[in-house]
Amino acid sequence: MGALETGIVWGADVVMMQEPYVEREGYNISHPGYRLIRGGRTMTAVRRDTHLEFSEVDKGGDGDVQVFDIRYLSGRKMRLVNVYDQLRQEGGVRSQGRPAQTARWSEIKEQETMLLGGDWNAHSDRWDPQCPPKRDANFWENLMDEYDLIDVTDGEETYSNTRNGETLGSLIDFFVTKASMADRLEVTADLATTSDHAIVCAQLRWDKGEGVKVWRKITGWDIDGLKSKEEEENYKKAQKEWKDKSSKRPVLDENSGKDDLQKEAEWIQ
Repeated sequence: MGALETGIVWGADVVMMQEPYVEREGYNISHPGYRLIRGGRTMTAVRRDTHLEFSEVDKGGDGDVQVFDIRYLSGRKMRLVNVYDQLRQEGGVRSQGRPAQTARWSEIKEQETMLLGGDWNAHSDRWDPQCPPKRDANFWENLMDEYDLIDVTDGEETYSNTRNGETLGSLIDFFVTKASMADRLEVTADLATTSDHAIVCAQLRWDKGEGVKVWRKITGWDIDGLKSKEEEENYKKAQKEWKDKSSKRPVLDENSGKDDLQKEAEWIQ
């Protein structure tokens, strides 16, 4: 729910989530500002009052890849892809097989204008300048090379985990797009969440005069909606307060029980 509330504040047309725990534990959630489209370990929220037309396209991936074709009022089209890449779990134990990699990627890439985003669980110095030992990245590197794709990040870590008193960070949540579109995309990461993953914010800008004055042609997070100095100061203050409070909360993971989830949901509300 925290990610959806942030989306409302920032004016996001779309919020893409991966491995939502409320779904894993059988909770049925809704939101007055967003229409929730559930996959397997992905969930995509579309703003109810958006001017964009969305249609979901099945391209495989067993629910770990959601594909949406978007149409703007101007007639411009693009494709949005929500990805979660991780081994399946059976009885709490990770098994072989990554459903996201079985999606029909050759068909997904048929759309020239496209944006992919998600939790890739892949470590590579191609997108993470402070990369730990390379791991689980070969499939995505090869895919990016084959279809002329490029990762777009701000270079900041998006995942933080504390083990044995040591906090380790890495960059595994990011956007991927066609190299020809990369200069239209602005990305930033925000670690002030109750999750061990950051919220990664992206805005995609089109040409001036194409409905920009009203809707500003943004797919993802609209950070520039907070323009005035006073609003910017209020935002930074709220962000600091949230970070201070949330840093004291427990991090939910696959070992968390229903009581832990219920307490955290009540605290966020």
